[in-house]
Amino acid sequence: MVLDEEQLIQIRRHLHTIPELALHETMTHEYLLQVVRSFKQDYLEIRETPELPTALFVRVKGTAPQRTIGYRTDIDALPITEQTGLPFASQHPGVMHACGHDIHMTVALGVLNYFAEHQPQDNLLFFFQPAEESDYGGKRAYEAGLFAGKWRPDEFYGLHDNPDLPAGAIGCRMGTLFAGTTEVNIDLEGQGGHAAYPQDANDTVVAAAALIMQVQTVISRSIDPIQSGVVTLGKIRGGEIRNVIAGHTRIEGTIRGLTQAMIESIDDRLRDLCAGIGRSFNMKVNLELNQGGYWPVENNPQLTKFFINYMKQAPNVDFVETAPAMTGEDFGFLLAKFPGTMFWLGVDDDSQLHSATLTPQESAIKRGVDAITGFMEARMNKEE
Repeated sequence: MVLDEEQLIQIRRHLHTIPELALHETMTHEYLLQVVRSFKQDYLEIRETPELPTALFVRVKGTAPQRTIGYRTDIDALPITEQTGLPFASQHPGVMHACGHDIHMTVALGVLNYFAEHQPQDNLLFFFQPAEESDYGGKRAYEAGLFAGKWRPDEFYGLHDNPDLPAGAIGCRMGTLFAGTTEVNIDLEGQGGHAAYPQDANDTVVAAAALIMQVQTVISRSIDPIQSGVVTLGKIRGGEIRNVIAGHTRIEGTIRGLTQAMIESIDDRLRDLCAGIGRSFNMKVNLELNQGGYWPVENNPQLTKFFINYMKQAPNVDFVETAPAMTGEDFGFLLAKFPGTMFWLGVDDDSQLHSATLTPQESAIKRGVDAITGFMEARMNKEE
């Protein structure tokens, strides 16, 4: 039986009550497994893996497959205390689906349920992915070799909900949808000393100030102004007391870029600047760059063109061409390994993503399911 709108909403509300943090999505995993096992099983194969215990893979066998189409949804939540006042609010203190992953999972279950009832032409692979908000579960799955053999998708798709779009609208663009991100940690190691005797010390606060000012030139003077990139140094900690010269200072920040080449270019400039400050101030400057799986979400040109053309022409689909966003998404790593497309699903809310008051419009769920199942059927009918 195909799930109706009310059943989908009830699934979403239950998922909303049991949010869990990255790599700890045990209740979520069990509930997803319960729902999938309630579907018609004739064409389904369910896979759990010890390498990533909270992940869930479901394969749908096609009638005459030309390809395996992958669909990914993220399943983790955020360390945020919910303030929506909903009767189905989070039952886990300090944890909330404040990024809409409960919507994501419900749409994926709706699409899977449809194809469990209507056997697809192509093979389908559904990946319920843990650890999107942190710990990059997509990269973990890839590096564990979980996308091999019949579990390897030829192309991959996924969505993210968008409070700024009308409920049920589909948004997408050619090129980059989300920026890639890199964590920046810089430790400056000098020599502490008495404030009255600076000649006997090596002040890391002064060196950090010089470094911070030089970093401001990376975007303004080292990057093509037609391109987009951001370096933000959001935290600095140096010294313990006003009359002691600090022997250690730590700077923490983030890099955002719309292409992997842009991020790597910014990385190189930061390495050069840190090395230069180290030589200029005669101290150790240790730079740590951690990108993990948060690569730019760069949509495949051919597949995305087909996706956009379908959504523009499909009845009952409100398509919106969107601008790139500087937020991060670890689906970017998988799109660097498999061709595919990420897109937005509008949920029409005054609150933004990662807000304690995020309340997506549930009318978006069924419209999202219908749009995606229609697209997948159109994609299966396209000969290579």
